[in-house]
Amino acid sequence: MNFVQFLAILRARYKVALAIFAAIVVLALLISLLLPKSYTASASVVVDSTKPDPLAAVLYAGGVNPGLVATQIDVINSDRVAFKVVRNLKLTENPQVRQQWQQATKGVGSIEQWLGMVFQKSMDVRPSRESNVITITYKAADPQFAAALANAFAQAYLETNIEMRVEPARLYSSFFDQRSKEAREALEKAQSRVSEFQREKGIIATDERLDIENARLNELSTQYVGLQALASDSVSRQAAAKASSADRMQEVLANPLIAGLKADQARLEARLQELTSKLGDRNPQVIETRANLSELRSRIDAETAKVSSSLGITNTINQQRVGDLRAALEAQRAKVLQMKAVRDDGLVLLRDVENAQRTYDQIMQRLNQTTLESLATQSNVSVLSQAVGPVEPTSPKLILNMMVAVFAGTLLAVAVVVAMEMLDRRVRSVDDVAQAVGLPVIGVLPSPNARRLFGKATKANLMQQRLLGHMADGKGA
Repeated sequence: MNFVQFLAILRARYKVALAIFAAIVVLALLISLLLPKSYTASASVVVDSTKPDPLAAVLYAGGVNPGLVATQIDVINSDRVAFKVVRNLKLTENPQVRQQWQQATKGVGSIEQWLGMVFQKSMDVRPSRESNVITITYKAADPQFAAALANAFAQAYLETNIEMRVEPARLYSSFFDQRSKEAREALEKAQSRVSEFQREKGIIATDERLDIENARLNELSTQYVGLQALASDSVSRQAAAKASSADRMQEVLANPLIAGLKADQARLEARLQELTSKLGDRNPQVIETRANLSELRSRIDAETAKVSSSLGITNTINQQRVGDLRAALEAQRAKVLQMKAVRDDGLVLLRDVENAQRTYDQIMQRLNQTTLESLATQSNVSVLSQAVGPVEPTSPKLILNMMVAVFAGTLLAVAVVVAMEMLDRRVRSVDDVAQAVGLPVIGVLPSPNARRLFGKATKANLMQQRLLGHMADGKGA
């Protein structure tokens, strides 16, 4: 089918095409005029992902986060937000609404669920492109009701967002409150064990007293070493005193009495030698001097013996002092070791107290933080614009509907005409004849009553047709 044939078909069946086109246009006009008007109101909210959380002191995810925006859209479309809208507007207390619910559901289910489903059907949520702004639209027959529902959904979403943040904080706060009580009891028990331990041992588990005892132990050790050296010296002197060289000992030589006696001995020996050389051995003076010298030697030996015996006494005293100091040193060492053991036990208890205190402080810090979070009244979502009652209805759109009707009517009319022609094929042009018989057309004689499209008279030059086939083919025919 070429364009000439298509025009011939339209010319032959233009009444049918006009009827279909007019029917479509009139039907669209009637539907547009009879449909009830609906108004759409829009409210917008913004999810701020740049400000830090003042309580948690952390930043929200920066930039445009599709996952975050998609999550917020799902929250707005949730039944929880719809139920909150119903409760905030107190629609369940309206007798007319309850009557509509009874008629629609026969009393099956809850009125909140029914109203929430009704509201969700007329509510639409769309995100803005490349931003965190979310637009909430609501369509209704009353412009004020549409604006009220859009604002109600925005407010319910804000409240739900805060509740979703506050409810976990409240649960955590209750959990940490119980844990804080247990941690406080554990801390008090640890402190009680430390106090009982200190009372039992009679000391305070610090390093002050241990330092004093260590200093005393070091002092005793120094004294013991010095006394051991002194005792060793006294032993060697006593041994020397018992030997034959007692008269050459430092104590004997340094004794003034013995020194005086030895000086007298030297004088008597000199006099004895003088008298012996002058008077002989049997002279009474020589005998007397010899007796005096013998007595003087006895005195010197006696004094030397006394000095030697005093060295023995000194050695005994030194040995006794060494023994006493050794016992005191061992006792002090045992005391220090005992104090170290006590200190170690006390340090274990003190570490238990420190751990309990640290745990209690951490739990109290989390408890304070979760308590503040549970009292929060703001979130990272805020209303960007409130919905207002629209002046013009959003549907039906008469101009758009008529344009669509004209386009659809034209397509449908052409389709019907072509379908009718395919079902009832007729000869409407020279091309149809040539196509039908399969032979070339030599000429065409116009009808006297031939008319152009829409009934207008044909001109004379259209009555005369040229030969359409080849002359050679015509001769052969």
